[in-house]
Amino acid sequence: MIEMFDERILATGRLPLFGFFVAFIITFVLTRVNVRLIRADVRWWFRNVTVGDLHIHHVVFGVVLMLLGGVGSFAVPDAYVGLEVGAAVVFGMGSALVLDEFALILHLSDVYWTEKGRASVDAVFVAIAVTGLLLLGIRPLGYEGIAPDPGTGILTRVYAVSLVVNLVFAVITLMKGKIWTGLIGLFVPALLIVGAIRVARPGSPWSRWRYGPDSRKYRRAVRREKQFRRPLIRGKIWVQEFIAGRHDLIPPELLQRRAEAAERTRRRLRGARMAARAERGTA
Repeated sequence: MIEMFDERILATGRLPLFGFFVAFIITFVLTRVNVRLIRADVRWWFRNVTVGDLHIHHVVFGVVLMLLGGVGSFAVPDAYVGLEVGAAVVFGMGSALVLDEFALILHLSDVYWTEKGRASVDAVFVAIAVTGLLLLGIRPLGYEGIAPDPGTGILTRVYAVSLVVNLVFAVITLMKGKIWTGLIGLFVPALLIVGAIRVARPGSPWSRWRYGPDSRKYRRAVRREKQFRRPLIRGKIWVQEFIAGRHDLIPPELLQRRAEAAERTRRRLRGARMAARAERGTA
């Protein structure tokens, strides 16, 4: 194991990326443990960070850490590997905090404990998968081992053609609604060919543009969605809820906010009725 670490990480200069990867995973796991304990209203645990009535989301701390880690990585000289790894660790911690609230940024609303909040877990999974592939030395779109042409100083024509073809296949795969296949296919181009050839998912842009509602391809897409995709989705949701908690349970703080909002509404209605009675009395 140590020899593999020396060969794959140290010898290839991927130690900062390894630090980012480990810090990202640890920070995400600790963050989810923290928010689940806060949601459970455990007495001996921390509470949400608030300033008056303002709830400070942990994405704010993530942005600050990403800024510190990013600027630090540029400022550290190349010879100081330890400081470079430290900057990568800080950047990984901040990235985990930001992506853990990716759904909040996407919807510009506090959807953390709703079904839309699962987008945050998807974003984290994608980041872990892509970083893991880079850590293994797998380069996107066949970049590994490609060198400039000595005569012209530009990339070889073969690589340029393959790059265009892979990008076209990636776009087609993504338009067919196969997000994971398209992203992982950037590192394993053979997956892009499979994703581009196979039938699109129902509801995807490709299906809406090219499949009629009564066409054979659309019926086949629906049949495959029921047979293969939905069991995978159920498995993914189970993993998401195991890691991040169930999204259909209302947290205590949200119940309290709803109760307070309902009470304010009742008071306003009561005041409006009293004002109306007073006006009728004076009339």
